[in-house]
Amino acid sequence: MLLYNKLKKQLLVNHIIGSFLAILGVGSVFIFHILHLPQNEIFILLFIMLISLVFMYGLEFIVYKHDIHPIKVALTGINPSLKLLKQAYTTAHRLPVLTVRRIMLPHLLGISIPASALTFYCIHTNKLQFPCYYIGFAWCGVILISTLHALIEFFLTERILHPLILHFNQTAKKLYHKSFEIGKFEFISIRRKLLLSSAFIAVFPVLLFTLASTLQLSQRASERLNDYWIWSVILIVIVSLSTFCSVLLYENIKKPIYALEKNILQVRRGKMHPIENTYSDEFAYVISGFNNMIQGMKKRDSQNQLLLESFFTVFAATLDARDPYTAGHSIRVAEYTVKLAKAAGLGPPKIDLLRKSALLHDIGKIGIKDKVLLKEGKLTDEEFEQIKQHPVIGARILEQINLPKELKPLLPGVKYHHERYDGNGYPEGLSGENIPLFGRIMAVADAYDAMTSDRPYRKGMPSEKALSIIHSGKGTQWDPYYAGLFVQIMREN
Repeated sequence: MLLYNKLKKQLLVNHIIGSFLAILGVGSVFIFHILHLPQNEIFILLFIMLISLVFMYGLEFIVYKHDIHPIKVALTGINPSLKLLKQAYTTAHRLPVLTVRRIMLPHLLGISIPASALTFYCIHTNKLQFPCYYIGFAWCGVILISTLHALIEFFLTERILHPLILHFNQTAKKLYHKSFEIGKFEFISIRRKLLLSSAFIAVFPVLLFTLASTLQLSQRASERLNDYWIWSVILIVIVSLSTFCSVLLYENIKKPIYALEKNILQVRRGKMHPIENTYSDEFAYVISGFNNMIQGMKKRDSQNQLLLESFFTVFAATLDARDPYTAGHSIRVAEYTVKLAKAAGLGPPKIDLLRKSALLHDIGKIGIKDKVLLKEGKLTDEEFEQIKQHPVIGARILEQINLPKELKPLLPGVKYHHERYDGNGYPEGLSGENIPLFGRIMAVADAYDAMTSDRPYRKGMPSEKALSIIHSGKGTQWDPYYAGLFVQIMREN
């Protein structure tokens, strides 16, 4: 409620400022200092203006109540719905535009139509002695004044909306864990603001001066009609030049903003490129700051990548150090896996993830007791069941350290590298292509290194024998495609 009362007060102050500068300032000077009227006609015009103002403010207040309603309900209600908060959030973003619409429609028409009708009646009944076409001049003046009023209130309203929009977003997060983003409908482009405001600011004094001069000319002599044409041509030239300069101003500002926007989108996609700094104004500092930020991010990413690589290497080395007979196993499996993945045509991002997964594929053996893991003789059935738990233990360890989203694909390789293609593997007995891709690829590389490496109870077998076993196990123990491809590339090398 407090925020709503503060908003109403600020909007009222904005309206008073805009009205004072536009209507009372420019309007009164325009009517009472350019037009030289008898005192009784001035009083009649004041009376007409008073009635028109009452009609105008009544109509404007109705539209204002309608425009502000979603914000009022959201601010004064208890625990407003998500839909209502979104509507209020949208209305808050559009409030400057709604203000302009209110001034340029009910505000403008509310004063112009009754004033024109009453003035025409007074002229018709000889209570006012100036020509009817003065009403047309009055319309031109009111349009100029209303536009100035709307422009002032637009920028004043924009200044007060930040806490309001922030409040609706924070309330949505607190009550519904949702966050709003501005959409196309609420978006007010810099282009439109710059073009309209700068063009009007440049043209407004000229338009007002031209209209005043035209009125003065019409008061002096009706035969001076040629002067109107001269003023019209000058007016068209000035408007065209002002619009052209406004477009140039916008294009000048748009270029660096567009470059920043484009490169920020690239940063979000992971591509960090500096911007060529060719500017000689304030944007030179902005672009320079952006480029420094990019350099810092690249340096930080490089350091993070080195730390991440060290993390995987240390994990693999820690496991290998526990069992000297399998030293280097994880690193070799990673190398074989990368060879196989490259031959299969996997992309670099997948190959990198696959290599990391291979380095960690046996990390679950940390949870196996030494007397089982380091046993030199044949394992009992119970001991083998304990060994078969290491993929699950490994996946559980990695889940507990809260891997970022980009590294989540590591888990299937760690958990399923002992599954068999025929469904007789472990830990879940998956079969065929139900086994995740990383698990199917790593199963081949892991088996090959296990067969060719020395163990306390046996010597490693020759490479060709291990490859023959893998070849004969296509479609039963291993994926037929990856097993065949592995045998091919290993024999070729």
